[in-house]
Amino acid sequence: MTEEPLTGIQACVFDAYGTLFDVNAAAEHCRDALGDDAAPLATLWRDKQLQYTWLRSLMGQYADFWQVTGDALDYALAALRREDPELRERLMDIYRVLDAYPEVPRMLERLRDAGMKTAILSNGAPPMLASAVDNAGIGGLLDAVYSVEALGIYKPDPRVYRMAPEGLGVESGAICFMSSNAWDICGAATFGFRCVWVNRAGQPAERLPGEALAQLPDLSGLPQLLGL
Repeated sequence: MTEEPLTGIQACVFDAYGTLFDVNAAAEHCRDALGDDAAPLATLWRDKQLQYTWLRSLMGQYADFWQVTGDALDYALAALRREDPELRERLMDIYRVLDAYPEVPRMLERLRDAGMKTAILSNGAPPMLASAVDNAGIGGLLDAVYSVEALGIYKPDPRVYRMAPEGLGVESGAICFMSSNAWDICGAATFGFRCVWVNRAGQPAERLPGEALAQLPDLSGLPQLLGL
């Protein structure tokens, strides 16, 4: 992976969940009810959420990300024997307004000050994304928010990634794509984006086609990586 600044970038496009917004926040905010099950629930919920997007895409049985998120939560609660309608409702309500990672607003401000186009490209349903963006106060720092809802299929289908260059009017090779999900990086890199893996959890790389040009532990170092 390069340690030199990435040059020629005209737009920065971000995955939302796990990249800009903390997917573990809902379980953490319910630790008073979940106790020691908070971390296992967060992990299982997220794993099932992603699995269901891939499986539904393969099955040709699209459902929006809000339904998928609820189905995944139901599985996780059942697996941990914590089925509780009030707890479920509380967790889902928090998921609408997940915390942004602390470095996100300032990072986006720096990109915008430098004249960079910015956008979100996410599996999230439009109402979910709108709530999260509004809660984080970053709507004015984004040129666009693209959802797979427009296509009815989830990442890493190439059609999803194509929305960004077509919408922003920027060539794929001039787009820097950021995700905390290594599989998403593989899909985006294979499509033609120049990718930065935000490896918040210190995970190993996937054994799939496509790779990141750089890796960061969070998004605070992105402006410097871009030479801004």
